[in-house]
Amino acid sequence: MPIEIVTIPCLTDNYAYIIHDKLSNKTTLVDAPDFDPIKKQLDERKWGLDNILITHHHDDHIAGVSNLIEQYNPIVFGAESDKNRLPKLDVGLLDRDKFSASNLIFKCIEVSGHTIGHVAFYCPSEEIVFTGDSLMSLGCGRIFEGTPEQMFRSLNQLKNLPDETIIYSGHEYATQNAKFASTIDPYNPDLVNRAKKIMENVYLQIPNVGSTLIEEKKTNPFLRADQKEIRAVLGLENSSELEVFTVLRKMKDNF
Repeated sequence: MPIEIVTIPCLTDNYAYIIHDKLSNKTTLVDAPDFDPIKKQLDERKWGLDNILITHHHDDHIAGVSNLIEQYNPIVFGAESDKNRLPKLDVGLLDRDKFSASNLIFKCIEVSGHTIGHVAFYCPSEEIVFTGDSLMSLGCGRIFEGTPEQMFRSLNQLKNLPDETIIYSGHEYATQNAKFASTIDPYNPDLVNRAKKIMENVYLQIPNVGSTLIEEKKTNPFLRADQKEIRAVLGLENSSELEVFTVLRKMKDNF
């Protein structure tokens, strides 16, 4: 299916995403951190805006929604369970709900942890998933409202998607995530190569988003709590995967 995905840097380190279907000429936005850069991209391409998909309630993901509604009158989708903290929803979604946007079928996946009511949007036909602040490039979101158990469960749901799935997350945190991952998994050749690529992208001002799930599974420590090399570095050879993940998240919080 001929679609175009436009990655839009917003604020200091946020990303919004435009998904445009060329056949239907329909356009969907994932998250709206800021109005102006999103409008600029739409105007340059002479696109309207048919839908907005919201991953979670934090202001740096929804601040532009009201102005976009006023300008384009899109249909707004978000988690039904968190509707009291989101902009007014036209469609409230439950976990595993399927819905159509821009001629594409998405599945809503509940990925609480960073916040309660956080959702990801998975499109099987295009092998893409928009994860907000749950699974991120070489990392995962800080746990503000949920529990380590919730975030671990959420990441495992995403980890079970097909390996070819492309992960589009909500922030440019790859440089710091790579530094942390390299202290936990220093002898991982895939991680060494990825860290180099991240630095090259930063120099060239290329976003470090749009990673494949298989790449994350090979290099992201938060998806590798079962790996003996990481367990040995942490001295947690006999701990559960959840216990290893919990330690990793606390270490990253203080990194």
